[in-house]
Amino acid sequence: MEETFDVVDRSDTVIGRASREEVHRDGLLHRSAHLLVFDGSGRVLLQKRSMGKDRFPGRWDSSVSGHVDSGEGYDQCIVREAMEEIGIRMEATPERLFKIDACDETDQEFTWVYRTYSEGPFTPNEEEISEIGWFTSDAVSHLVKTDPESLSPSFALVWSKLLKRR
Repeated sequence: MEETFDVVDRSDTVIGRASREEVHRDGLLHRSAHLLVFDGSGRVLLQKRSMGKDRFPGRWDSSVSGHVDSGEGYDQCIVREAMEEIGIRMEATPERLFKIDACDETDQEFTWVYRTYSEGPFTPNEEEISEIGWFTSDAVSHLVKTDPESLSPSFALVWSKLLKRR
């Protein structure tokens, strides 16, 4: 079954619906959510996108990231995606950190970024994720500066905005 997303205007108000293919092909504004999972020592869990992904395969990305389905809210999306991608069940919506307006780096997605703390265990979805790993803040910042092609553009933007908040 083809994924369907809400199409939104510049104010993030729903104005229609379109398929995954249509929103990316036509550059339509739509929605996504990212979750950053931290452990007790402050490291962040990153996922490496599988080579089968249509957008930015083989690149490191947020712990969890995904499109908001048509009719779904950001909070519902991130809880669903956390279970689908890394197998963590959340009893409550994780902490909302900030929202990023749709732009080229996010693939024209309005993006809410969330944070939670967990030591796992994690069960990565092998269709979507080739590996997961813990990274220190300094290691991620180093990748952003020296090897941005190893990261999804949206995650690089998420990380930069997170650092500005600290």
